[in-house]
This record gives sequence, C-alpha cells and structure tokens, in this order.
Amino acid sequence: MKTIVPALIVLGVICVSCNELIPDAPASDTLLDGPVDGLTYEQSRLFLAGDAAFNDEVFSSGTGLGPIFVATSCGSCHAGDGKGHPFSTLTRFGQTDETGNHYMDRGGPQLQHRALHGFVAETLPDGIPFAKFTPPANTGLGFIELVSDADILAMADPDDADGDGISGRVNWIHIPNYVNPHADAQENNGRYIGRFGKKASVYNLLQQTVGAYRQDIGISSAFEPYDIYSGLETDPEVSTQTINHVVFYLQTLKAPIQRTPDNTDIVSGKQLFMGLGCEACHKSSLTSSSSSVAALSNKAFAPYTDLLLHDMGSQLDDGYTEGSATTAEWRTPALWGLGLSPITQGGGYFLMHDGRARSIEEAILMHGGEGAASKQRFESLSSSEKDKLIAFLKSL
Repeated sequence: MKTIVPALIVLGVICVSCNELIPDAPASDTLLDGPVDGLTYEQSRLFLAGDAAFNDEVFSSGTGLGPIFVATSCGSCHAGDGKGHPFSTLTRFGQTDETGNHYMDRGGPQLQHRALHGFVAETLPDGIPFAKFTPPANTGLGFIELVSDADILAMADPDDADGDGISGRVNWIHIPNYVNPHADAQENNGRYIGRFGKKASVYNLLQQTVGAYRQDIGISSAFEPYDIYSGLETDPEVSTQTINHVVFYLQTLKAPIQRTPDNTDIVSGKQLFMGLGCEACHKSSLTSSSSSVAALSNKAFAPYTDLLLHDMGSQLDDGYTEGSATTAEWRTPALWGLGLSPITQGGGYFLMHDGRARSIEEAILMHGGEGAASKQRFESLSSSEKDKLIAFLKSL
C-alpha cells in the first residue's frame, strides 16, 4: 500500500504536467478546415479519405505528375483550405469572347508554367488576353453547390428592372458529358447555370475537381483521360474512387464561422454594409436544397454572394472571359472566411480575382461598374464608420 500511494502521486503529477504541455486546440471559428457538423460515421470516413487525398498526396513523375503542371498537390494551392497566395496563382488565357477558347492548340485555357525534367514548360503566347486567378478558399462549397437554380435566377436582374444599378446575371455554360445536371436544373439551349470559379464557369464540384487534377497537376482521370501535354488519351492516373472522395471532402467542409457577431462595432459595421448597398450582390442569406447528406440539406447559410456575374468596370477588365461572361464580368466572391484569409496568404491580404488588392479597403475601392455606387458611399463614410465596416468584414 505504501508503494502504491507514491506511485499514484507521481502518475498524477505526470498527467497534470502533460496537460500543461499540450496546447489547447484552436477554436473552430479560427479555422477554415474541418467537416460540417452532423456527418454519419460512414460520411466521416469518406471525408477523411478525401482529406488525405486532397492535403497529403503529393504527385511525382512516378505517380503521374505533369509532364507540365502548375502544382504537385491540391493542398499546395489551398493550404488549410484557405485562399491561395500569388505564388500559387493560376494564369488563364485564350478566350476573347463568349464563343469559346480559340487557343487550345497553344496551351489554353491554362498556363502550365512548370515541367518535369526533359519537357518544356509553357510560356504565355504574345498578344493573347489573360487573367490571373488566385485560388479561392474551399470551405462551405457543399452548401453553395446546393443552392437551387430557381433561387439563383430569382436573384438575377440582367436588365436592371428595379433600377438599382445592379444587373447580376447567370453564366450559362456547356457542361462536360460526365456531369449529370441536378434534379431541379434549369436548361437554356443546352446550357446550364455555372456557379463555381471566378467567372461562374464551372457547374459543380465534380467538374471542378476533375478539371483541377488535369489542368493544375497534369493528372488524367476516367472523366478526362487525356494527357495535358500531348492531348492523347491515356490510362487514368488518379482513380475514380479518389476523385469521388475529394468531391465529397469539398462538399462537406464546414462553412466559415463568424467571430464575435454580437460585438457592438461589428453589429454597426453590418448595418453600414447593408446601408451601402453591398448586400445587393453579397447576399447575407441563402438556403441549400434537399440533399442525401442530411448535414447539408435545407440549411440557411451566410456566404455573402449571389453567385451571379456582375460588370465590375474597366479597372477589373482583363480582356479574358469564360463561358458567356464578358471580360469585365466576375462572379460575386463569397465573403465568408474573409477575416481568416491572412492565415493562408502569408500574413497579409491578396484579394480580388488576382490578388491585386492588399487590403479590404483597397478591394472596396477597386469596385467599378455595378459596384461603383457602393464604393462611392464607402468613400463618404467617416474614418470611424470605415473601421466598423472593416471590422465586420474581418469577423466573417
């Protein structure tokens, strides 16, 4: 008995010491990664499989990389599932109007600027319009995928019928033959509503994932079994199972959680956001439609986007387009997670489609076209009011 008591005391001291040495886990609202609440055991297993494929698998020449490519893994462009950095920015080129890409034989639609030994990386052809695309954050995409076409069309006002200066419209796109339109899909002369990508040129997360493997890493799949370098059909270099795991992972990443929403300055900042007219494009509330994943089904969420194309003026006109978008039109980016962007962007901000804005205020001041009126209202705010508005945006 005398031997047992000291041993228990020592064990207790060790346990207390270990607890003091182990840091607390970060609060959920400070992280962009992690699954949505409410997944079943089997769904959690699929999420973890997708997580491993997305964040842990680094491709090499022996596993299908390239031979020309941009990155060696999914996670290298989306660290922590957040926004990318200028080092991981993509270059898109070739399309001059909505009729399609006219430079597929010259490497379009994306520049692969890296190559394996013995191969020549692509260079941007002279005189061709191009745009830089900073990789977006991945979180909450499953909710966005489930916004019904009817709801998106209800937000559109292509002819500005209400006279508010905002004329958002959908990007009608042709979808690949491996993509099945969802049950409530609206169709327009063989085209469907795009909702992902800087210009809403991607239909769903399957198309996004398949395209990223091929265009970003040079990895072919059963969905797109063509070598990015030669254009010849090849055996799949990533399995259909892995593609499906990654798609499920992207669908079930949690939505960003707003921090301190009841703070007085943040409440005031939100009121200013609404008063400036920002909510006309950056919608504060959308609802997902029915899903086989109960955790995503029929949920209200706050992404601060309408998923529509808007003319943003000449300053943001890169001369490049995708689908039916004009060169000055961009899909409203979701603002949720904005305040966490510096975590994955090297401690600072790289905002707008190409990262050219180095602060939230600078991004606001770049708004032209349909965003010009809201920008002018912002410029008329006092310094204190601007601070409150920025504090609200950083809380998202």
